Amino acid sequence: MADNVSFREVPADILVPGQYIEIDGSRADTGTPPIPRKIVIIGNKLPGGTAITATPTEEAIATADRAVQLGGRGSLLAQMAIEAFKAHPYGKFTLIATDDLGDGAAATGAIAVAGPATESGTLALYIDATKVSVGVTKADTATTIAAAIAAKINANPDLPLTAAVDGSDAAKVNLSARHKGECGNDIDVRYNFYMGEALPSGVTLTVTKMTGGTGNPDIGPLLAAIRGDDRIVLICPWTDASNMAKIEADFAERFGPMKQQESHCFVSVSGTYASLNTYGGLRNSPHTTVVVREGSMVSPWRIAASVAGRCALRGSADPARPFFGMTLPGLPAPAEKDRFDQPTRNNLLKAGISTLRYGPDGTVMIEMIVSTYKTNSMGVPTRAYFKIQSKWTADYFRYAWKVLIATRYPDFKLANDDTDFAPGQPIVTAKTLRLETVALAKDLEYAGLLENIADFKNTLIMLRSQANPNQVNSVASPDLVNQFDVFAAAIKFIN
Repeated sequence: MADNVSFREVPADILVPGQYIEIDGSRADTGTPPIPRKIVIIGNKLPGGTAITATPTEEAIATADRAVQLGGRGSLLAQMAIEAFKAHPYGKFTLIATDDLGDGAAATGAIAVAGPATESGTLALYIDATKVSVGVTKADTATTIAAAIAAKINANPDLPLTAAVDGSDAAKVNLSARHKGECGNDIDVRYNFYMGEALPSGVTLTVTKMTGGTGNPDIGPLLAAIRGDDRIVLICPWTDASNMAKIEADFAERFGPMKQQESHCFVSVSGTYASLNTYGGLRNSPHTTVVVREGSMVSPWRIAASVAGRCALRGSADPARPFFGMTLPGLPAPAEKDRFDQPTRNNLLKAGISTLRYGPDGTVMIEMIVSTYKTNSMGVPTRAYFKIQSKWTADYFRYAWKVLIATRYPDFKLANDDTDFAPGQPIVTAKTLRLETVALAKDLEYAGLLENIADFKNTLIMLRSQANPNQVNSVASPDLVNQFDVFAAAIKFIN
């Protein structure tokens, strides 16, 4: 029978003498709960990689070396993991590998050499921002230099391409991406990037840009492999419309109230202002961030991994804090002539393209991270999810609210307000839930995530359902704290 105190584990009809004391941890946790985010890297593996395709790694990958083993040296998967670990050294990552599309084609390029060298020196080649130094001796012919270039490139298995001397022109080095697919077109090949680097006299190099890569793997099976996972930070190397649409649709479903698996995808795209503006205009999702790659030697998938790692690092600690000024470790800045000016970057942000900035010492930093969401379902312009801080902070409120209800009242009964029940009864009312929710909002205000709690309290609705007596309905309007992005002022001087 019911008593003035209801226990979860002590039976009501116990007769054997003893001291039966249950331990309940539902009120052990105080303050705001930590929110878990799972960082997932998807990408192509090479035949030498040990990862099982389309299968998330069972263990959380805690070192870049392990990621290289799984993807294979020089693989997209390994390259992305290396940058992610640099950006978030304390992170634990899940990797999902895939094979190249069988019907795809690998990008190709070339380095044509002319000589002979009239002095000794060193060629400073850069393959995807990795320096390849090639020694040249006075009187070396073009064919000798070409052979040396091919040998030096192939000596580094971590590079994303391989080299071979052309079969009909021994002064030409043919380059081939290790992977089939569109990504290979973005592998940067250049020489003499830094001040003081110069070709030995008598030697010229002509670089043919990497082109011809076609066909990306289908992301659908990879998304299915993580369908039940909560709060994914996804790092993806493919930016074609088909794969992006699948990510957006999958993450929109996750974001809804029946799943509450808030997730976000980071990619990076190369291009001119016009092409980037067009690309951003075709995307409209609060769940994707597209980072600009403006003339950088670094491949876009590596940029995406670095940005995602930094954002996950800060977002897990404080979802509302800006990312402005966070450095991307180890990434070289593009040449000044290749950087977009401020008006151009401002317009790219309007198009949903996130931007970077660069220090005088060549440090690469985050400027602004936005989503591609620009218009609502009616086509009306909106800034609701322009910044991912808004989405991440709102989701944190939802998560903390859910944790509060689930841990404090997991198996309680529900009664009307002002019901006269014993204090030890496991009964909750709408009034109690209202007080708990306001207290949570106060905690989040103190944590720097919400503001205007008086308005929150006045507008909070908490009612027992009329249609279902076992249900409480609520509407909350938390005022999310904003980011200090802009300081505007006028100076009116007096002589």
